[in-house]
Amino acid sequence: MISKISLCPQFLLRTNRVFTRSSEVLQRQWTRHPGLPAASRGIHVESPPIIPTLTTSYAHGTSSTSLHHITIGEALLKAVERTPDREAVVFVQDGVRKTFAQFQQDVDQAAAGLLAIGLQKGDRLGMWGPNTYEWVLFQFATARAGIILVSVNPAYQLKEVEFALRKVGCKAIVCPTQFKNQKYCDMLRQICPEIETSAPGDIRSARLPDLRSVIVIDSRQPGMLHLEDVMQAGSSQYMQQLQDLQKKISFDDPINIQFTSGTTGAPKGATLSHHNIINNAYFVGKRVGYTWRPDLRICLPVPMYHCFGSVGGGMCIAVHGISIIFPSAGYDGKATLAALESERCTYIYGTPTMYVDWISQPDLAKHDLSSVHTGIMAGSPCPPEVVKKVITAMGVKEITIAYGTTENSPVTFCGSPSDNLERKCDTVGYIMDHIEAKIANPSTGEILPLGMLGEIMIRGYCVMLEYWGDEAKTRECITKEGWYKTGDIGRLDAHSYLRIEGRIKDMIIRGGENIYPAEIEQFLHTHPKIKEAQVVGVKDPRMGEEVCACVKLVDGEDCTAEDIKAYCKGQIAHFKIPRYVLFVTSYPLTITGKIQKNKLREEAEKLLELRMKK
Repeated sequence: MISKISLCPQFLLRTNRVFTRSSEVLQRQWTRHPGLPAASRGIHVESPPIIPTLTTSYAHGTSSTSLHHITIGEALLKAVERTPDREAVVFVQDGVRKTFAQFQQDVDQAAAGLLAIGLQKGDRLGMWGPNTYEWVLFQFATARAGIILVSVNPAYQLKEVEFALRKVGCKAIVCPTQFKNQKYCDMLRQICPEIETSAPGDIRSARLPDLRSVIVIDSRQPGMLHLEDVMQAGSSQYMQQLQDLQKKISFDDPINIQFTSGTTGAPKGATLSHHNIINNAYFVGKRVGYTWRPDLRICLPVPMYHCFGSVGGGMCIAVHGISIIFPSAGYDGKATLAALESERCTYIYGTPTMYVDWISQPDLAKHDLSSVHTGIMAGSPCPPEVVKKVITAMGVKEITIAYGTTENSPVTFCGSPSDNLERKCDTVGYIMDHIEAKIANPSTGEILPLGMLGEIMIRGYCVMLEYWGDEAKTRECITKEGWYKTGDIGRLDAHSYLRIEGRIKDMIIRGGENIYPAEIEQFLHTHPKIKEAQVVGVKDPRMGEEVCACVKLVDGEDCTAEDIKAYCKGQIAHFKIPRYVLFVTSYPLTITGKIQKNKLREEAEKLLELRMKK
């Protein structure tokens, strides 16, 4: 007779830990075993790789730390248990300070309130506005209630916001009355005139049929709920409902929809899960030292609506238990420097454009930035000269470069704070833990030899679930084998460090020659009179495209197009020397500070056309 063995949860947990640990040990031995084929070895990334392991353009970041299998709500509760009295968030301009315990209390109250006004697990709630306390509050409140947060670009105008809310079927939207020139409530009334005569929480709109509630954070408006109404609605009945709901929320559930920039068509809603976001925030934090550095205070001037802000910043509140300092609601370079000093921040996040702004501030030297020992630069290609100036002018010696895409939650490559200057300047770091990357032929998907240029493709836990409601676009960018096609061009070295050369769509084809703008931009940044340079391809009847450099000069400097062309001569290949040089005072930017190259190209072509007519 065979007896049944009862396996208690504790036994299973211990057994799984032993099995996982054994697997990881075997993986490390396998990784380092010289007899195995290179493609099956992977590269161990617990610390910066020192042995040149790769022999082809494929990298698998193996790690002795397992993936986390918890929800966002569970991660926040753990952080609160560890440090209830530590500051979780500080909003400098608004004077808001919340400890972890206070923040958790507000999150549960808001989550219960959302359930009380009729939202259910799986419903979508849009967050539309700048960096305010309510943005972070609802980021975590929606996660606690299993509601999917839709990050809406605060710069969206009527058509864009209508498209986004309708595409994902938002049942509620949270916004301020207005911010600067953006009149959010007025725009919603234009899209949904029915709001004026609706009972708050029961909107019936022809153009947005799923929308029921507009929650305004700072004023009372006809047909709309005020934030206080939602907070007060979260009675003990709904608090209990919230607690019961926790058993039904899975870490594989979708929890955030982030719209891509839509520069080549309508924006697409990249759908991310708890698993995507929690693990990306954890492993990036681990890479840059959040797991061992004490008393971390991160200055976060990047927008929360973007993955860089919400995952790299906001989610680290829960995952790493760190304090996040928001210098201003909208980006303000002076306010950022002031917050770094007054709040004694230890980390700084920013796009390359933001860093250019900070190092160009005339009173930079007057600020005491001695507490800031490291930072992350990401969001767009990072010119080497900018990296060097950040180290020398701002004193951020451990600046770290990261690379990723919204669809990959977002970071897939990240440097180490201890990387040498060459790696900080020339690469975007090495492969992240538990992620695979390959450099492939864009047409065939075949892996290219090590060091060759090709499309960067990513596979692993980080890849989004889908583009919401767009199966065709999802299939277009994620292969049946699970590889996400980034559309970026780059090359890997033997240590898995990645060098980005640009976007496939930004590549200039001049008389049959493939030219990558990033290479020319990096060279132009070495010119002492150039503050910033962006290179685009402009139409040419003979060559197909010609190279056009759009240059910002250092304040007070004077320079001619011929001076710049002469500077390039003999330094870069003749066909890469800009045919045209335009001097500009600004670039068209997204809300995250990225250069909109398609718009820049259009502006350059119009200026050149006007020149020709003269």
